[in-house]
Amino acid sequence: MLRALPRRRHAPDAPSLLLGLLLLGVAGSLAQFASAEADVNLPLGAIFDQGTDEIRLAFEFAMLNHNHNVTGRRYELEAFVDVINTADAFKLSKLICSQFSRGVFAMLGAVSPDSFDTLHSYSNIFQMPFVTPWFPEKVLTPSSGSLDYAISMRPEYHQAIIDVVKFYGWKHIIYMYDSHDGLLRLQQIYQSLKPGPHGFQVEMVKRVTNASEAIEFLHSLENSSKSARWTHKYIVLDCTTEMAKEIVVAHARDVQLGKRIYHYLLSGLIMDDRWETDVLEYEAMNITGFRIVDTAKKHVREFMEGWKQHVAGLAAAPNARYNPTTISAHAALMYDAVFVLVEALNKLLKKKQELLKPPLRRGAGANGASNSSRWPDCNASLTWEHGDKISRNLRKVELEGLTGDIRFNEAGRRVNYTLHVVEMAINSNIVKVAEWSDNKGLVPLAPKYLHHSKPDILKNKTYIVTSIMEAPYLMYKDPKRPEEGYEGFCKDLADLVAKKLGITYKLVRVKDGKYGHVNPDSPKGWDGMVGELIREEADMAIAPLTITSERERVVDFSKPFLSLGISIMIKKPIKQKPSVLTFLSPLSKEIWVCVIFSYIGVSIVLFIVSRFSPYEWRLLQWGDEPNTGAHRGPGPAPAPVVANDFSILNSLWFALGAFMQQGSDISPRSISGRIVGSVWWFFTLILISSYTANLAAFLTVERMVTPINTAEDLAAQTDVAYGTLVNGSTYDFFQRAKMTVYKRMWEYMDSHKEVFVNSYDEGIERVRKRRGKYALLLESPKNEYTNERQPCDTMKVGPNLDTKGFGIATPPKSSLREQLNLYVLELGENGELTRLQNKWWYDRTECRHLDKQDHTNELSLSNIAGVFYILIGGLIVALAVALIEFFYKSHSEATRAKIPLSDAMKAKARLTMAGPRDFDNGRVSTYYSPAGQMSVPDCSGDQVHGNTHTQV
Repeated sequence: MLRALPRRRHAPDAPSLLLGLLLLGVAGSLAQFASAEADVNLPLGAIFDQGTDEIRLAFEFAMLNHNHNVTGRRYELEAFVDVINTADAFKLSKLICSQFSRGVFAMLGAVSPDSFDTLHSYSNIFQMPFVTPWFPEKVLTPSSGSLDYAISMRPEYHQAIIDVVKFYGWKHIIYMYDSHDGLLRLQQIYQSLKPGPHGFQVEMVKRVTNASEAIEFLHSLENSSKSARWTHKYIVLDCTTEMAKEIVVAHARDVQLGKRIYHYLLSGLIMDDRWETDVLEYEAMNITGFRIVDTAKKHVREFMEGWKQHVAGLAAAPNARYNPTTISAHAALMYDAVFVLVEALNKLLKKKQELLKPPLRRGAGANGASNSSRWPDCNASLTWEHGDKISRNLRKVELEGLTGDIRFNEAGRRVNYTLHVVEMAINSNIVKVAEWSDNKGLVPLAPKYLHHSKPDILKNKTYIVTSIMEAPYLMYKDPKRPEEGYEGFCKDLADLVAKKLGITYKLVRVKDGKYGHVNPDSPKGWDGMVGELIREEADMAIAPLTITSERERVVDFSKPFLSLGISIMIKKPIKQKPSVLTFLSPLSKEIWVCVIFSYIGVSIVLFIVSRFSPYEWRLLQWGDEPNTGAHRGPGPAPAPVVANDFSILNSLWFALGAFMQQGSDISPRSISGRIVGSVWWFFTLILISSYTANLAAFLTVERMVTPINTAEDLAAQTDVAYGTLVNGSTYDFFQRAKMTVYKRMWEYMDSHKEVFVNSYDEGIERVRKRRGKYALLLESPKNEYTNERQPCDTMKVGPNLDTKGFGIATPPKSSLREQLNLYVLELGENGELTRLQNKWWYDRTECRHLDKQDHTNELSLSNIAGVFYILIGGLIVALAVALIEFFYKSHSEATRAKIPLSDAMKAKARLTMAGPRDFDNGRVSTYYSPAGQMSVPDCSGDQVHGNTHTQV
């Protein structure tokens, strides 16, 4: 008799309850069938985690099969099944002790790693044999010499992963995992790697919790550098079957990610599940994995027939997770675990037939007798008397199960097992490319591809192609005479596709003039071109229809025929007129201020060090030549006097001369002064060189200052309004945006409904009329086309906000889809798509563009007028200062000589007009007597002293 007695901590879910009821019904029938031959029931304990429904179903199916074939045996298997939903060690301990109290011979089950350690410990302490489909990666092994009473049915295959990576010749891999066990498996792979030239490196490790996180990680890989998008990426994916399928399908749907440059190696035994439907539907990338169930064997095919009949009814239940045509690797291992345990028990019962005397369970049976065996008892710390014998018999089992040959070594690990390395191929079933065994390693095989038949394309049918009127994609040849037909990018593309497919078509405009959006009021919930495809009113949609995940769920898209992104259109600003101070633009205001302070600071430092350094002072006497020291004039030489050339004015003059790259007539003689001069020269060298380099660009390039340059600029201001086409793909992008900037932009647009437009033409007209106060968010091809049309007053600013593509859409499962994919790729490779884009975008431009590489604007007076103004202003200031100096000096001489100011001015005027003849290195020398009388040199070299007499 089969008994399933689930004990749950919470209310059971509907599928599990239905499973239990059906199994109890089948068990009752089998019990009546077998009661004539079976004398006693052999009790077994079973513990399962919630979420292991298929594994539990495989266990129940194995029990039924054993009891059904009970002929020749004197016992039936009786199962006590507990289902837990917690890893609480105390609750789990009570449940295990409860199982012991029922007198079970052995235990089976599948629990999470958190629960396994507790169950494993009880198994070893009380010597209770425990068989499980798999061990967690980190298992606490018994002390040296002790027997491990737990056995895992899953073989170790870390070396198989390494050998497959080497078989493909991968030098770098990316490791993605979803659990702590996945990281431990990576550690095992590292430990199994052997140094050598044929090794590989783990380039990146990433833990992901769902498919969306995995796709975001792949996006970050491609965006890390320009070359990263085109490099091959080899990903070892360690996750559950469900997540692996979600990642593969999400990757295949994502138009931004490459396909054939990716190769996935699914490290878990997850290829035994059904994959063909998902992969063939979405044309996934290269995928390799492992299988442990060989469906080519006769006994496996016979099992699958019975499994299909058994599961068919359960699979029809709501929310059921069973597939009648396949069995997962873990479920197959659970099925084999039952028969491995039965084989071990048979060996024990042959030697201990008295164990079959009823009752086997603790307590009195029907006849009131008691069993004399010592059963495990948690309270009394009693171990299972026959646990050691059963465990040793388990290691001696040899049989052929669903998962191949089953044998164990002394440590309880699988040996002599074989894994099948399989690949997914487009338009083909999964094929086996190699076999891996623990004793032979990897053995490559010649794959046998079984291609699926392709639906026929009807040659005698006129296909309906729907599109939308939008320049330059589709336009009337003559707007005044629509009957002459259409022209445009999409019309030319439709002609090329029809020629490739060998079909005839009729181009029609979409009835409601929309692209396609969820609309509950429309038939089948969609309007626009997408709705027409769903309702099969059209066979193809060749239009600027953006590929989105929402549309991809209801229609099929070809590969993108045009790449694009959301862009910003604004009105082209008026070119700035150059300012008279344009020559100051190469350096910022902050730099100019710093330069002024640096100039003053250097002059002061030079003045100070020259005053303190004795090497800057030189000896002079009254009447001596200022530079040579030669004595002039009659009489004895006056007392010596010392002089310093670096007064504050001379220091300023020296620094200015160096800054202007002109030098000065004086130079420092001390080391400290020369250090100041050297660092100042180096500073001016770099500054003037940088200024000169930038000056050419600022004076020869006319610039336009745009108020908006990026999406961040739009989001950070409220002066310029912005919006997009209502219910379009751009509208959906902002509505579902997760980035802070785009969410803020959507909040603005959603609170100002007036910024939305019903058509792009309306939005473009609004951009032109608002004179810079409105920006339109639209697809980049439309933006670029409009900028090439009269009146040439719009422009695109900033990079695209995202990356997507236009694709040819077909109804689901259309016979045209596969050929369209192929032909769109061919048109891209042979340059036809590029030719069409140039034809309708740039070759028909109505705006004048100057070749920026060959054309350089000549300098006009307005560019450098400021330099002339400074020159003229400096000359005027110099003349004014000279006059002031003339009047001031004349006044000083008149006061000293006690003569009228007019006489002093006349004397200096004559001196200025005639010019002195006594020069010293370009200087005019003027001498004064000790009494303060002015002396000027005469032409003959004689010196005349006096108060009023000056001889020239």
